[in-house]
Amino acid sequence: MFSRILIANRGEIALRIIRAAKSLGIESVCVYSTADAHGPWLQQADQAICIGDAPSADSYLRIDRIISAAEITNSEAIHPGYGFLAENAHFAEVCKDSGFAFIGPSSEAMALLGDKVSCKNLARKTGTPVFPGTDDAIEDTEEAVEVAQSIGYPVIVKAAAGGGGRGMRIARDETQLREGIESARQEAAAAFGDGRVYIEKFLEQARHFEVQVIGDSHGNAVHLFERDCTSQRRHQKLIEEAPAPGVDRKKRDQVVESAAALIRRANYSGAATVEFLMDHDQNFFMLEVNTRVQVEHPVTEMITGIDVVAEQIRVASGEPLSVKQSDISVNGHAIECRINAEDPDRGFMPQAGLIEDWRPPGGPGVRLDSHATVGYRIPPNYDSMIGKLIVHGPDRATAIARMRCALDEFTVGPIRTTIPLHRRLMDYQPFIDARFDIHYVERWLEEPAAQA
Repeated sequence: MFSRILIANRGEIALRIIRAAKSLGIESVCVYSTADAHGPWLQQADQAICIGDAPSADSYLRIDRIISAAEITNSEAIHPGYGFLAENAHFAEVCKDSGFAFIGPSSEAMALLGDKVSCKNLARKTGTPVFPGTDDAIEDTEEAVEVAQSIGYPVIVKAAAGGGGRGMRIARDETQLREGIESARQEAAAAFGDGRVYIEKFLEQARHFEVQVIGDSHGNAVHLFERDCTSQRRHQKLIEEAPAPGVDRKKRDQVVESAAALIRRANYSGAATVEFLMDHDQNFFMLEVNTRVQVEHPVTEMITGIDVVAEQIRVASGEPLSVKQSDISVNGHAIECRINAEDPDRGFMPQAGLIEDWRPPGGPGVRLDSHATVGYRIPPNYDSMIGKLIVHGPDRATAIARMRCALDEFTVGPIRTTIPLHRRLMDYQPFIDARFDIHYVERWLEEPAAQA
């Protein structure tokens, strides 16, 4: 096991990793930018070192400075968290070449699964269900038009690299497809440095379903069951819950087992999430694999009792997984609300500034993962998420009731946040009944009741 690790990230995920490291008896080193010089999470680390100015390109994305920080602090491993360099295969390779363990998959596994085209081809071999579409990146637009005609419109053009909704275009006819291929290529090249795109069948009304998996270097891989991430806006998740409500148990078991088989086939070591879309008949189609820990991992931890981040660290050190598939079961229901410093009444505009009032909730089954506190100044340079509120109960109805209570207690000011939005969603009947699809939040936001 490692004695000291470096955390190449910031905010609540840095604090989450520090806590997991402490539970394993490991010292932690945090790197930070000048904008984060007074970050509360730095106080919990054993050592902190500044690596540059506020812009990410001058600090958290500077591989050379992160490696130098690891060298001078005698760190043995580097945890990338999520975002920034977490899914950068080059960074993983540089860590290895510099003598540091990368707490994540190998660069080869990351490249294989992080590329959506090669990932889909591997999924076909393991029996993981995938969307019909092009087998490889589009080189000939005419061939793509033929594929779209054979599978039927609408189709979606997607970037082979990256995510977050960038490099994606929906096409409902040939004209939109031709235009979408070109514009998606340009956006993907600008965002990810990779302009390759492919097409697949598009579901108009789908639910977002994902499976948490963990593998080790000894050939073992397990799934920690599934999460539902259907509550989202513009491809950005707002609410996550586990297990997915209203899903046929037999179909669910087939999908989660196929996700573990995919990870095993890829010789994957570390935590990952296999994402799916589910149609109204509960047919599943793989979207992609995220080769890192996810923002929503706490809901899985709440229903399984397994520390996902600690398992990441264990397997990165060469240890086998501490659990077998037969050891893992679902206990109750968990819901997570992402608390963002955004103003929903002004187009979800990010909010920066000083937090003067911070009163977190408590009570049975309530967990708050956050780096924020009174006196913390939210910088304008990074993601707007300031915390994750998670609740657990014996069933979904109890979890919703506990989330309502927790959101009512949670006070942040004068910064505007998404807390009131989440509170209204907890009373929205389609959410309560789990009668939703990935566009329901956007439709709801257009209703007068939501705007009031």
